[in-house]
Order: sequence, then C-alpha cells, then structure tokens
Amino acid sequence: MNFEYQNPTQLLFGAGTLARLGEVAREHGAKAMIVTGGGSVRGNGTFDRAVASLTAAGVSFVECGGVEPNPRLSSVKRGGEIARREKCDVVIALGGGSVMDAAKVMAAAPFYEGDLWEMFAHGQADRRRPERALPVITVPTLAATGSEMNSGAVVTDEATAIKSFVGAPCLYPAVAVVDPELTVSVPKDQTAYGVCDLITHVTEAYFNGVDGTPVQDRFAEGVILTALEYGPKAVANGTDLEARAQVQWASVVALNGWVQAGTLSPYPVHMIEHTLSAQHDITHGAGLAVVNPAWMRFAAKSRPERFAQFAKRIFGIKNDDPMKAATEGIDHFEAFHRSIGCPTRLSEIGIDDTQLDRYADDTLLVAGNAEGQLPGRPAMTKADIVEVLRSAL
Repeated sequence: MNFEYQNPTQLLFGAGTLARLGEVAREHGAKAMIVTGGGSVRGNGTFDRAVASLTAAGVSFVECGGVEPNPRLSSVKRGGEIARREKCDVVIALGGGSVMDAAKVMAAAPFYEGDLWEMFAHGQADRRRPERALPVITVPTLAATGSEMNSGAVVTDEATAIKSFVGAPCLYPAVAVVDPELTVSVPKDQTAYGVCDLITHVTEAYFNGVDGTPVQDRFAEGVILTALEYGPKAVANGTDLEARAQVQWASVVALNGWVQAGTLSPYPVHMIEHTLSAQHDITHGAGLAVVNPAWMRFAAKSRPERFAQFAKRIFGIKNDDPMKAATEGIDHFEAFHRSIGCPTRLSEIGIDDTQLDRYADDTLLVAGNAEGQLPGRPAMTKADIVEVLRSAL
C-alpha cells in the first residue's frame, strides 16, 4: 500500500462556530461573495447570522443566490461572472452540497479561460482542469456530501443533461466552518437522504478499493456504524443536537480523503446515480439509496467474501456461507434505508425502464475507461449497468 495524503482545509467544527465566519473570512479577503441555494438560509435566520459575523469583522459582501439542487452549469457561470465583476476576493458557500460544489467552480471561474464545462469530464479529448481559484469558505447546512472539506465538485450541463465532476487541488476550501446547529431545521426526508449519501461515500471505497487496507476498513466501518446509530435519531428528532453533530462529523470524515487514503477507489455507484439525477433532477442521496444496494448485489457475486465481512462487522451476520452472508447483509442494509424513509426502488423516484440504455451510455461517457467499462470491482460493461438498474426497478 503506497499513497500520499494531504488535505489543506482548515476545519472549525462545533455548535456555534458560525459566529467565527467573519473572523476566518477576514483572513482571506475584504469582500466576499456568499453563495446560497433556494432561500432556506434566509428563512431560518442563518443568512442574517452569517452576515452579522462578516459585518462585525469588516467584510463586505455580495450574494449569488438561487443555486439549484444538482447545480446547473448556467448558475455556476452566473456566479463566476458576479465574482469577477464585483472583484470579490473570497467565496463563501452557505448551504448544502450543491451550493458548495457550485461555489468551488465559481471561485475558479475568474481565472479560467474558455468554457467552464471543459473542466468536467464528458468524453472530450482535451480536458483542462482549473489551476487557480479564489479562497473558498464552506458553511454546510446539511450533513450529506462532505463537499465542505474536499476538492471535488459535481455540476449538470442542462443543455445535454450530462452531470459530471471535476477535482483539482485549487478547489480545496481554505476553511470549513461546520456548525451542526445549522442542520436542525433540515426536514426528515433530506436528513435521511444525507445519511444514505455519506454511507455510500464510504462503501464505494470499502468495496471497490485495493486489497490489504485493514486500517481503512475499520475507519469505514466506524463511520457506517456511527451513521446507523445516530442517523435514525437525527431523522426522528431534528432538534437532537448530539445526533446532528455525530452525523455531521461522519459526513465530513466520509469524504475528506481520510477513509479513502490508499484505497485507490473509483466510485461506480455515484457515477450511475449522477446520470439518474441529471435526467430526473432527483435528490442525490435518494438515488444512492436505490442504486447502492442494487449495485452491491451485482458486485457481491464476484467478491462474496468482502461483502460477507461487511455483513458480519456491520450487522452481526454469522452465516458461514460467504454468498448467503453477503446477501443477508445487503438485505439488512436496504432495510435500514427503508426504515429511515428512503426509497429502495427506482419506481419510487419516478424512474421506469424506458431509458436504461441511455443511462448506461451517459454514465460511460462521463466515467468510462479506455476499454469502455465503468471502473470498479468488478468493472462494469454497458450491459452490467443496465442489469443493475433493471434489478432496482
């Protein structure tokens, strides 16, 4: 196992840390662009509290609002233009994963020559990742994507209905201000979808990574067990700050690179779900709740021992037959999704079998390898992707 690990993001974690936003923003600039989503941060007072902290620190601001779930390329371009025109020197993402992803690309836009879509993989021969960006401060209002402390962003080109990703060192946030109090107003369904999202970040590396990573296995299992314990509590009682904090921390750890260090893992489940949410504008975590167990049943046939380990360590399954243990563990996992109110079939999120071939083609366009397969363990052909989706109908 050989790897390098670095995460330059400064993390401020804990209830009440929003009050320090102005303090940390002033270290990076005097004028901020605040990126927001659909308006909930204004309705619940989070925006006003953020502005009060900035004002007290002498940081002026402009706002770029209206970032959609599954953020659109047009919104990212609009935000980049605002940052450029207003001569902002720091970008603050105040919202969920979509807001944070969009803000990262907006921060890179003033320094990027050409079409921003060329940052993102979509089958082109000459992809140009960003090399410079304004400093970004992330303030997550939802525990889900882990975008607050990594260098990735996912955006949808509405003209083609292709959803793709970009990752670059310059996109790491300078600071993540993670205040679990900001998540207490999140509705039950979105809380549940966030739990599924964070668990999937961990299972991707756990099942698709290289062999011989026992320390990372235990890290992953710890995050999953924490989410299984505290996720239902956060769903049942949104004001349970202890549950909110534990789920928030699990979300951060699930995708800040620590659990994945040394695993060299691709993300086939995410790649498939990105296609679905690009086409149907579903919540990412809801799509993952459906696709992940379906993919696990497919992948377990080629690596039953790995999935049996998951079943034993996470759910206490004692069956000595690896495939039977694996199947039982996956059934328990899917039942957990159902117990917290997540969908488990594509039909529950409005998806039927009429476009399965297109979903597979679009997934391979964005994430396929030189052999035309989706990387993972096992690598997936177009027929494999269609099989997984059909099994989830």
